[in-house]
Amino acid sequence: MKPFPWAEAMQFGFGVLQLSSDAFWRLTPRELAAAIVARHGGSATPLDRAAFDALLRQFPDRQEQAHD
Repeated sequence: MKPFPWAEAMQFGFGVLQLSSDAFWRLTPRELAAAIVARHGGSATPLDRAAFDALLRQFPDRQEQAHD
């Protein structure tokens, strides 16, 4: 899993949104994501099959059970 892109998030929050440090650090990830979409628009390209399969492997709907 990739680490959270803190540098880009802070650049957007401070540089684009002109937030104070206090306001930025009080944002939830969902609020930050909503601000990014509001400013830049949503994703125009749906996931391709490979990206979808990668997400399924990373976040399975159920846990695999070991068989003896």
